[in-house]
Amino acid sequence: MAIATGDAEPIAFSNSFRVGFDIGFPITSDGNRDGNGECDPDARGGRLSSGVGQVFSAFLKLGLTSFGGPVAHLGYFRNEFVERRKWFDERAYADLVALCQFLPGPASSQVGIAIGLLRAGYPGALAAWTAFTLPSAIALVAFGYGLSSLGDALGSGWLHGLKVAAVAVVALAILGMARTLAPDRSRATVAVAAALITFSLPSAWGQIAAIAFGAIAGAMLLRAEAPSGHVALQVPVGRATGMIALLGFVVLLLGLPLLAATIGGRPIELFDIFYRTGSLVFGGGHVILPLLQAEVVPAGWISNDAFLAGYGAAQAVPGPLTTFAAYLGAVIGGWKMAALCLVAVFLPSFLLVIGVLPFWDDLRRRSATQAALRGINAAVVGLLIAAFYNPVWATAILGKGDFALAAVAFLLLMMWRTPPWLVVLICAAGGQILAALP
Repeated sequence: MAIATGDAEPIAFSNSFRVGFDIGFPITSDGNRDGNGECDPDARGGRLSSGVGQVFSAFLKLGLTSFGGPVAHLGYFRNEFVERRKWFDERAYADLVALCQFLPGPASSQVGIAIGLLRAGYPGALAAWTAFTLPSAIALVAFGYGLSSLGDALGSGWLHGLKVAAVAVVALAILGMARTLAPDRSRATVAVAAALITFSLPSAWGQIAAIAFGAIAGAMLLRAEAPSGHVALQVPVGRATGMIALLGFVVLLLGLPLLAATIGGRPIELFDIFYRTGSLVFGGGHVILPLLQAEVVPAGWISNDAFLAGYGAAQAVPGPLTTFAAYLGAVIGGWKMAALCLVAVFLPSFLLVIGVLPFWDDLRRRSATQAALRGINAAVVGLLIAAFYNPVWATAILGKGDFALAAVAFLLLMMWRTPPWLVVLICAAGGQILAALP
C-alpha cells in the first residue's frame, strides 16, 4: 500500500491502508467542523477539556505500542483516528500527512501535533506530543544513564552489537526511501550528488548545502503539474497567528547561533544545535543521524561509540526516533539536558505546523513548491547514503563476524518482518557472543 507525500509521490506502507493526496479538509465526523468548514462554538468549547483527555489517552497508547518507525506510525495513526475513533475522514487525514511531509522535521510527530491541534486546540497539540513522545524519551534517558555508568564498558560486545544493528536499520531505511523518493534517473542523480556534497563538506554545513542543492535542482529539473481538484483546507489557526509562529521559527533559527556565539554556555549551545537539527530534518527520523553526529561528536559532547549505541537502542523503543535527542542530552548532562534537548528538537515542529497550516492550500497549488520538495526528498536519500558509510558502517563493521551479524539483522528486518526491537536484542546478544570468541 502507499500513502501520499507532499511531492505527490507515494511512500510505501505496510498493508493496512491507502489514502489519496489531491484532496481537501472537510474535517471531523464528530460535529466539531462540518462539511463547509464551520465550527460549532458550543460543541468545541464544551468538549475542549474532555477532548484534551481523549487526545492524551489515545496518543499515550500509541506512544507505548507504535514500533516500526515514522511510516509505520502513520499507519497506526490512520487506524486509530480514521478507522476506530472516526475523528477524521480519509481526505482530512491524507491532507495532514501531505502537509507534514512538506515540512522539515519528524513527519509522524508533526501529524500527531496537527491531530491534537485540530481535535482540542493548542492544549490538544501539546497533549498529543507529550503522550506520544514521553514513553520512548524516558526509556532512552534511562538507557543513557545506564550507558554513562558503564564507563570503560563502552568497548563491550553487546554495545558493539547495537552499532551493528544500526547498520541494518539504516540500510533498510535507504532502500525504502530510495524506492519512493528517488525512483527515477533524475532524482537518483540528485541523491548521489547530495551524498558527494556531504562527503566533500563533512560538517553540518555539508548537510545544509546538500538540502539546498536538492531544492534548487528540484525546482529547475523536476517540475510537475500542481495538484488540482481539491477542496480548500480549513484550519482553526488564523493567518496572523501563522505568521507569528513562522516569524518565531526564523528568529530562533537565526538568533540562537548568534546567542551561542556571544554568550556561550552548554545549555544555549545545545539548544541551538538541537533546534537547528529539528529545523533541517527532511525525510524522517533516520535523517537525524548524520545531522546530529556532525554536531555533537566532533565537538566532543559524546563519543562516536556512545552515539551509535544510542541510535541502535532507539530502534528498540516505540514512538518517534527523534527522541534519540533525549538520550544524547542524558549522556551529555543528565536529565535536565535531556529535557532541554528534547524540547529544542521538537519546538520547530510546533512552530511550523501552526505557521504553515493557514497557508497550506495556497502552497500546494504551486508546481515550483512541489518540485523543490521532490528535490529535497531526493537529497535526503543522499544524506543517508553518506551517513551509512561514515559513521555507521566504518565504525560498526570491523570484521567478517560483524558483517555476518549485520546481514542476518538486515534479512530479519527486510524479509522476515521481525520487529525492530527484537532485531536490536538479537544484535546485542550476537555482539556479546562475537566478543567472547577467540
